Amino acid sequence: IQLLGDLNLKKTPQLVELVQDNKDVEELMALPPEKVLLKWMNFQLKKVGYNKEVTNFSTDLKDGEAYAHLLNVLAPEYSTTTTLETNDPSQRAKLILEQAEKLNCKKFITEKDIVDGSTNLNLAFVAQIFHNRNGLTVDNEKITLAETMLDDDTQTSREERCFRLWINSLGINTYVNNLFEDVRPGWVLLEVLDKVATGSVNWKLASKPPIKMPFKKVENCNQVIEIGRELNFSLVNVAGNDIVQGNKKLIIAFLWQLMRYTMLQLLKNLRSFSRGKEIKDADILDWANKKVKIAGKSSQMESFKDKSLSNGIFLLELLSAVEPRVVNWQVVTKGETDEDKKANANYIISVARKLGCSIFLLPEDIVEVNQKMILTLTASIMYWSLLKKPGQLEAVAESAQDTIRSDSVDGSEPLAGDVTNLSVTDSTEVS
Repeated sequence: IQLLGDLNLKKTPQLVELVQDNKDVEELMALPPEKVLLKWMNFQLKKVGYNKEVTNFSTDLKDGEAYAHLLNVLAPEYSTTTTLETNDPSQRAKLILEQAEKLNCKKFITEKDIVDGSTNLNLAFVAQIFHNRNGLTVDNEKITLAETMLDDDTQTSREERCFRLWINSLGINTYVNNLFEDVRPGWVLLEVLDKVATGSVNWKLASKPPIKMPFKKVENCNQVIEIGRELNFSLVNVAGNDIVQGNKKLIIAFLWQLMRYTMLQLLKNLRSFSRGKEIKDADILDWANKKVKIAGKSSQMESFKDKSLSNGIFLLELLSAVEPRVVNWQVVTKGETDEDKKANANYIISVARKLGCSIFLLPEDIVEVNQKMILTLTASIMYWSLLKKPGQLEAVAESAQDTIRSDSVDGSEPLAGDVTNLSVTDSTEVS
């Protein structure tokens, strides 16, 4: 993980040298570290006329030729023809490791690992070579372009993370690593729809990846859009092909509506609150304000985009209202500075998680008052509170008080009762 940590444009903006234009930069930003590493390796190999494309960290590296050429181009001062002249793969692997040691690459991989094509060890070895000497140049104009695109993509990246975590929490068969790439065939979205709206998907019309024929992906995504319309999502001028093409804004818009639908359905299923009626955003807002008011606090929020929420005070008062002993007010700041706001936001997420709420947002979402993320947080607190039976909260609080420990977001301040064990039943099972 540490070795792959630099394989992104944020940590290593020089990676922009691997691409030609803006569209390629976007694709590079979406690639997982392993793919970036392969792209970098092939980029360097082309410089010395090595025409075989390296597509994996196993069979393509077993003969050692790619390694020999890579090290020669990255470290010309140690360049040698002896490695390539050797016909014995084991001897060649030994010479490769000796040359790599000159670049301060730790010898945790053996000749046998290279010859046997050990995927993970070869991946780590190539990553270490990249870390010690990547051979990329500094093109200020290109780097400025990449940094600009990274700034524009920050909000999208946070939302991508939120929805990816949410999808993976649902327990569907497919695990999502890269949201914008993994949803393009449509299959993942169909799995999610079937999970949150059981029976909505016609699996006879769906094609499971890997899908070779593009029109099959379009068919999957068309069904996704059709189901979305049946669920009353706002999908004006949106077609399945928009998802296949990886339109980030439309994918985020669809997933937000799907996540919101799921939350509202969960609340609706709590008959004690909803009495079977449809739940709306306004109901969640009204519940939160009443809960805080009943607890004797004066703060209120006008909407989920109320700028006063940035200091975190209202959300902490809401958490305290649903479980009075969970907030340690000694560690809460007034939220007057950016630093204090960030501290409160971190604490809010920590407390909500300890209660057992499903949390997918980041502290920045609270500080910047991201309307969608504030709604998901409030709905999760509401769901946790309503799911508890009368009298159960008091019993839980007593149990928590018995196990009070010193804890905090940064480890330096005490946190009220340890309520880590208060996780609620999995939301999908409740649904």
